[in-house]
Amino acid sequence: MVALDGQPEPDRDMPLIGAARGPRIHVMTYNLRSASGRGPHSWAERRPLVAALLDRERPTVLCTQEGRFRQLLELKSDLDGYDWVHLGRRGGSRSESTAVYWDARRLSPLEYDHLWLSRRPYLIGSRSWGNRTVRMLTWVRFVDLRTGRTFYVVDNHLDHRSERSRRKGAKLNLGVIGGFGDPVIVAGDFNRSEGSRVHRIFTDAGLSDAWNTADERLTPAWGTFNHWRPDPVAGTGRIDWILVGPRVKAYRAAVNTYSKDGRVPSDHWPVQALVGFR
Repeated sequence: MVALDGQPEPDRDMPLIGAARGPRIHVMTYNLRSASGRGPHSWAERRPLVAALLDRERPTVLCTQEGRFRQLLELKSDLDGYDWVHLGRRGGSRSESTAVYWDARRLSPLEYDHLWLSRRPYLIGSRSWGNRTVRMLTWVRFVDLRTGRTFYVVDNHLDHRSERSRRKGAKLNLGVIGGFGDPVIVAGDFNRSEGSRVHRIFTDAGLSDAWNTADERLTPAWGTFNHWRPDPVAGTGRIDWILVGPRVKAYRAAVNTYSKDGRVPSDHWPVQALVGFR
């Protein structure tokens, strides 16, 4: 089967990328949608779908957005062999987070931090620049137990309303990664698509969008905000990105549109990339 843009439809019974082999790293960014106790999109109903998708793909690093503490604990119990770091955006276990999971058999964390996308980035719960919702990022420095390579992953969730907040948040990201000495991967829900000013802030600074630079795209360019609809739509905005620094090469990229019986795991499709280090 072929999609409208000429790309072949992926086989929904097979992983798009699957567990990374050799020195390469499989990165996924996934807005999980905050837990809800009511249908038709309650976390109780969606949890098995998220678990099935992740069990199939086995990302080396999983950057999540919107997850709440109990929801994320349940997800960790579904992920065999993974560890994680979490802090709610209002401190402790309160509110949503930018939690990062990793395959503990492959990676070990060396250091990490949480910053708030505001004028006071180390003040828990702070917000600035017109956003009504507290926004944050989480970064982790890893060592690859297979190769000894060290690298950084930055997980973001930019504001959905304030353009000023998004731009300031993007520039704050650049200030953070400017102090990193190792290769860097920046991922998350940026709430703006390719071609936006926010996207250009990153690319003008030397980061590349893995979707654009990958040797192989495994899926069509689906829009990543699916409005709870199981049928993906091309060309409607890829607002979830994986960006890579100059010392990171993207080999494959995909937008995962896994669904089952007309139900979707989240109102976002996850984005995946298989990367290596130069």
